[in-house]
Amino acid sequence: MRCVCEPLCRMIGLAVAVAFMAACGASEYEYVGWSPPYSGGPSYGKPPQCVDIPVDLRLCHGVGYQQMLLPNLLEHETMAEVKQQASSWVPLVHKNCHPGTQVLLCSLFSPVCLERPIPPCRWLCEGVRDGCTPIMEAFGFPWPEMLNCDKFPEGDVCIAMTNTTSPATPTGFSPICPPCDNEMETDTMLEHMCASEFAFKAKIKDVTRENMDRKVILQKKKKMLKVGNLKKKDMKTLVLYLKNGADCPCQQLDNLGNQYLIMGRKVDQQYLLTGIHKWDKSSKEFKKAIKKLKTYKCPTFENVFK
Repeated sequence: MRCVCEPLCRMIGLAVAVAFMAACGASEYEYVGWSPPYSGGPSYGKPPQCVDIPVDLRLCHGVGYQQMLLPNLLEHETMAEVKQQASSWVPLVHKNCHPGTQVLLCSLFSPVCLERPIPPCRWLCEGVRDGCTPIMEAFGFPWPEMLNCDKFPEGDVCIAMTNTTSPATPTGFSPICPPCDNEMETDTMLEHMCASEFAFKAKIKDVTRENMDRKVILQKKKKMLKVGNLKKKDMKTLVLYLKNGADCPCQQLDNLGNQYLIMGRKVDQQYLLTGIHKWDKSSKEFKKAIKKLKTYKCPTFENVFK
């Protein structure tokens, strides 16, 4: 089995790095026989085993090591369950809300293959939570209980990021309102669509500020692409809110003359705007996304973010 120590030492704390380097001294991979000070881990129904990280586990394939423990730290016992749950987190990684997002998630979904899985450090979890929660809330998703940072250790024996001098704002971060921060790329439009319950083509009548949100009033004529739970009576009076979007820029809402692909979802008693793209049939990427929407299989977000 190939030794995984060298790439991992770049993203774990000093004490764990020393343990990894000691293990790499052998000609073959050896388990590190120590017990981490972490009592919040799962009680496995079957013995953990090393398995290859598959190519279609997009969240963690190529993260820096080739094998993972199964069951993982989230108590997923089958690879099918891991892939189904992990796929819901790929869009968040793409939002660049914190440089440690992928490290945190992969330490849980695909823990490196050792005798015992190493949990993420509490401060890493808290940093990702604080950086990414505003993005998630914009799409109507809370920080989930499965990532409650209080259950992770504060000591050295945990997954961390060794480069503590990195700026708080990661490379690629955009101050644009999250539903508006979309390049005309097929994958981005599909990710926004999957995070939404409904989608339609429409023009915008007016945009006003309401507390810390932006209120988006639509014109009556709409062409539905994804109905979700919307009823005809809802469509007639539908008003969308850009969550916490009163002050962040959204170029799409500044030009009310265009047709837009508008997406949203209902959270409590409010309809949130979760994505807005200019309806541009001259764009190959846009036409590709609209065509692919008919057959694209979305991750099941509701089973994860709760």
